[in-house]
Amino acid sequence: METGGTELSATAYVILGLVRERPRSGYEIKAAVDTSTRFFWAASYGQIYPELRRLAEAGLIAGSEAPTGGRRRTVYEITADGEAELRAWLRRPPRTFELRDEGLLKLFFAGALPREEAAAILREMRAYRLQMLRSLHEIEPHARALDDPYPLLVLRSGIEFASWFADWCRRAEEEVLAGLPAPAGRDRGEGR
Repeated sequence: METGGTELSATAYVILGLVRERPRSGYEIKAAVDTSTRFFWAASYGQIYPELRRLAEAGLIAGSEAPTGGRRRTVYEITADGEAELRAWLRRPPRTFELRDEGLLKLFFAGALPREEAAAILREMRAYRLQMLRSLHEIEPHARALDDPYPLLVLRSGIEFASWFADWCRRAEEEVLAGLPAPAGRDRGEGR
């Protein structure tokens, strides 16, 4: 669907999905993202608020004032058109299969570093994945309590992936420290 001449962004669909569950303010949408989709699809306030305006202008969500404690607050809910657009998007094949990981990006270019520093990148990546695994396990009871089984299914995917990735980092670090063979005819950096 197009809103104002542009195609909806992934963040717009995150918003539609979250307000379909229940009406939420922009702040509540960001909080929900941070404890759910952030592990595979993040969204910042800088993305959420402009998308809320675009979705409201397109008639896919409706906002109503719901002040709390003297603060202005708008709560958004999905409209029938928004529900139809969300379902149409869900029925289309995914177009983006992207893993963005700065650690992997650094590891890709780690040939410029001594071996121990390359191994340190893997240690940091592993520590991050282990922390992520702890966070995902903390979310699990909440996901189990939902009436909708699909968030739990995605959560299990995240748990298994984080566990595998942490283990892969450990094995890769061992390989780096053991001395990965350099490609033929190429110096792999000082200290290797």
